[in-house]
Amino acid sequence: MNDPERYHGIVVLDKPAGMTSHDVVDRARRLFRTKRVGHTGTLDPDATGVLVLCLGQATRLAEYLSASRKHYVTTVVFGVETATQDASGAVIAERDAGFLTAERVAALLPRFRGTILQVPPMVSARHHQGKRLYELAREGVTVEREARPVEIYALEMTGFTPGTHPTATLEVTCSTGTYIRTLAADLGSALEVGGMMQTLRRTRVGDERHAFALQDAHSLEDLQQRAEAGTLETVIVSLAQATAAWPQARLRPEQVARIRNGQEIALCDIAGWETSGDLPGEPVAILDEAGLFAAVGKIAFGRLLPVKVLAQL
Repeated sequence: MNDPERYHGIVVLDKPAGMTSHDVVDRARRLFRTKRVGHTGTLDPDATGVLVLCLGQATRLAEYLSASRKHYVTTVVFGVETATQDASGAVIAERDAGFLTAERVAALLPRFRGTILQVPPMVSARHHQGKRLYELAREGVTVEREARPVEIYALEMTGFTPGTHPTATLEVTCSTGTYIRTLAADLGSALEVGGMMQTLRRTRVGDERHAFALQDAHSLEDLQQRAEAGTLETVIVSLAQATAAWPQARLRPEQVARIRNGQEIALCDIAGWETSGDLPGEPVAILDEAGLFAAVGKIAFGRLLPVKVLAQL
């Protein structure tokens, strides 16, 4: 096959340190020989771990595949504050935090579980009057940022190393939009010694129903080797697999044609449909008889409606 757009689906990548998410996307474009590559959630350059890439028509589903839960392992250093809240920034304050114990840090963690407020860091990609905060930070400009609610579903300490600048290893499951560097800084502030994020690794994207996990991720080196061997397609997760946790409707050819033309299908006409009632806000994976993904749909008033239709391959 010589079609440069022959790849459509998801690739779970283990992002290395020292590359931006955009750098990784550029590399993937060259490896898969396509311009249609995107991702479902940025990782900072120094961070590593799960980066979900969308290829071909999957780029149109990125908004649906951006999971609301993400799991990280991070190392926090206490007694040190930096301009960026992580190890890449200039040190702006330093204290002796040798009195801290694992018990004292663990006792603080419940305060940071559940819904908490975070002030986005100046190095974030959020917008302020038409500019991203990190662009303003590069210009030496600091602006007021409004605190935003985020959800910390789980926060556990799995390791602690004492010392003048003690470190704690934390496992965090949180909502999209949570800044782990800010969590580290806020923990340090609550302990009155300051803190910063030393390392960050994303190990899972998704919830208990379906997740893209580190054990399923491929390194860039692995992708390069597969590209040279002509076996890149073996790493691609199909859209049907990627949406396996959604309600799925498998339609007959004439029904798929109706969906592609923007028409509705009565649920009672869909063979094997077992979900009763409406599913407000929940996307439905519309598949053809062969199990190939055809469209994103939604349920309303006993009918299946097309929301986003993919071109027929």
